[in-house]
Amino acid sequence: MKKVAFFDIDGTVFRSSLLIELVEALIEEGIFPKNAHEAYGNEFERWQNRESTYGEYIAAVVRTYMQNIKGVHYGALADVGRKVVVSQSKRVYRYTRDLITRLKAEDYYLVAISQSPKTILDEFCKEYGFDKVYGRIYEIGPQDRFTGTMVEAHLVENKAAIVQRVLQKEEVSLEESIGVGDTEGDISLLDLVAQPICFNPNNTLFTHARREGWKVVVERKDVIYEL
Repeated sequence: MKKVAFFDIDGTVFRSSLLIELVEALIEEGIFPKNAHEAYGNEFERWQNRESTYGEYIAAVVRTYMQNIKGVHYGALADVGRKVVVSQSKRVYRYTRDLITRLKAEDYYLVAISQSPKTILDEFCKEYGFDKVYGRIYEIGPQDRFTGTMVEAHLVENKAAIVQRVLQKEEVSLEESIGVGDTEGDISLLDLVAQPICFNPNNTLFTHARREGWKVVVERKDVIYEL
């Protein structure tokens, strides 16, 4: 049985959100309307000004994606996704990048979990040697065009269910398992692993981590430290 490690990707490995970068690129390429950014621009400003939360900002980006993906050809989106990964795949945190490298050397089975579209997630995670990738899947209809419907949305929203799915399908064990996350959405995952790591956590996860005695790691500029 292999040892297993679970990584949240956006904001934990990648220093941004693959979904945000994909939406920005789709607008730039003219695949999404030029004014599509207006749907989340106010939330971005409010988050930048610390008047709102990152969660509200990313929720606005998700809504923008859902409103504009219908009718887009899969190949067009995949091409843009590849361009984003080529230009930005190195924009990762040193701590999680080096942890991935070490765990690969120790023959861990690596699982990536993200709310970003699986199309771009697959491209990104391939560069870092992940064995299994879970992301949002969007239905493709006639002529390889997106219908605007999300498939199995419940799966990536319940990370504990993903852990159980991996245990059922792969020859892995939770003994010496590791989980890395940054928000309260990762708590159900971190509860199940032997070594939970809260990396650059938001306040809700940080408070929970302190109560549970979980490891908290912060990377700021060129400094990595534990709290």
